[in-house]
Parts: sequence; structure tokens; C-alpha cells
Amino acid sequence: MAMTVQCDIVSAEREIFSGLVEMVVAHGTLGDLGVYPGHTPLLTQLDPGPVRVIRQGGKEEVYFVSGGFLEVQPSVVTVLADVAVRANDVDEAAAQAAMDEAKRALANQKSEMDYSAAASRLAEAATQLRAIQQIRKKYGNK
Repeated sequence: MAMTVQCDIVSAEREIFSGLVEMVVAHGTLGDLGVYPGHTPLLTQLDPGPVRVIRQGGKEEVYFVSGGFLEVQPSVVTVLADVAVRANDVDEAAAQAAMDEAKRALANQKSEMDYSAAASRLAEAATQLRAIQQIRKKYGNK
């Protein structure tokens, strides 16, 4: 039996996942980071994107986070994010609509604040779409 570590994925609203995993892969600010049981403790910032969890027995699950932090302790890996959802629950049409709206807002900016908010929404929507496309490419059209 493979070694495992407890993993918790938590959004600002609720716990999204809690269970034993063989590996966690997340997109940090310096690139992808893979965490196995026994990993050195660390705290790192996450960019918006997918978080892959390989559960006990090898089953893979993918979650989308809007950014946040990954904390590794000896007995637990914790992903803390403002927004975290199961990748299969991300609505592609809504993400595309949000991206289109953000592009329109960028084109019609009236202040720096408008620009920052629109750029943030655009980046999050684009990342959600990219995560959906990665999942479909890997697992087929589900």
C-alpha cells in the first residue's frame, strides 16, 4: 500500500475536500509543485489554477482554486483559497461569459480601479477555462 498524507482543500466558504492522498500537485507562483508524504514543511503562495489530488489507490481528482496558499506539515497538506471548486463543477459557459465581460470592462475602463478589477476577473476566468480544457484533454469530454 502506498504512503499517504492527509489533505484538506478549504475555500473561504467551506471545506471542499478532506482525505488521504498519495500526492498533491498545485500551481505555485514559481511553477508546479508536487507534494508526497514526507515532504519538507513549507508555505507557498498559489496562483489561480488546477490542484490535482491523487487519492489513496491512485484515483485522481482535480479542483480549481482562485489562488491562495499551500501549507505542508508533517501529517497534513492544506490548500487555503478564496474560491475552490471541483473542476467538474466549473461552468464553462459561465467562465467564458465572465471572460468576455472582463474583456469588455478592460476596453471601457474609466479608472485604474476598474482596470485592476477587470484584469483580475479576466485572469480568473481564463484560468478556469484553461483548467477545464486540461481536464477534457486528459480525461476526454466528460
